[in-house]
Amino acid sequence: MLRQIGELAQIAGWIASDAGQFEEAERIYRLGISAARQAEDNTLAGNIAGSLAYQLSNTGRKSEGVTLAQAALHDAGPEAPPKARALYLDRVAWAHAQAGEAQPAMRALGEAALALGEDSPDTEAPGYLYWVNAGELRIMESRVYTELRRPLRAVPLLREVLSGYDTTHTRELALYLSWLAMALADANEPEEAATVAERVIELGSDTPSERVAERTRVILNRLQDFREVPEVGAILAEHPSRLPHANGYAGS
Repeated sequence: MLRQIGELAQIAGWIASDAGQFEEAERIYRLGISAARQAEDNTLAGNIAGSLAYQLSNTGRKSEGVTLAQAALHDAGPEAPPKARALYLDRVAWAHAQAGEAQPAMRALGEAALALGEDSPDTEAPGYLYWVNAGELRIMESRVYTELRRPLRAVPLLREVLSGYDTTHTRELALYLSWLAMALADANEPEEAATVAERVIELGSDTPSERVAERTRVILNRLQDFREVPEVGAILAEHPSRLPHANGYAGS
């Protein structure tokens, strides 16, 4: 029962976090971590702690995110399934990237790839890790490179993975495209970045996700540096309400 409480808490916490209810998500995550630890399921505890670390990193609590992501990896231990270690290392990489720590982030990415390489059909892993695969690791790698402002690495990876991505996964597709838009902007390709941003907005209109909405605002804010480019000017003018008013840009 404790294990089931932990698994349900991870799902409920993720839903609350995606809806922007961060305090509630943290409360639920910590309940799940406690239940998993009482069940002596270190892999599950690491999964929930890593989810909370991801939220902390994404909401400005960057040093806490790094500390918790590292603790989740450490507590799961070397006996955790390869998929679990790969995921927890990815979260460590993301936390470091959010904190602007390039070398530890890239080192964790390399270790994540090595961990996943140890996986095999004979390896038992919890069902909640079903989605962890090489493609997802490449997406995280590309996102880390985007956050570190290394578009020459990020853009090819994102294009490769997104070229075969399941378009029925609307929320995830919108999020991953948002990082492609940012990487293209960093690569000084504003026209293509605007095209991708329009696709993100289109997908986001069908996705009740605060995370997608926030990513849309981030993209449009970044594109303001290219407002004189016609394609960019058009998308900014079409969506003025999504722009931070502090920047003084009214979309005209």
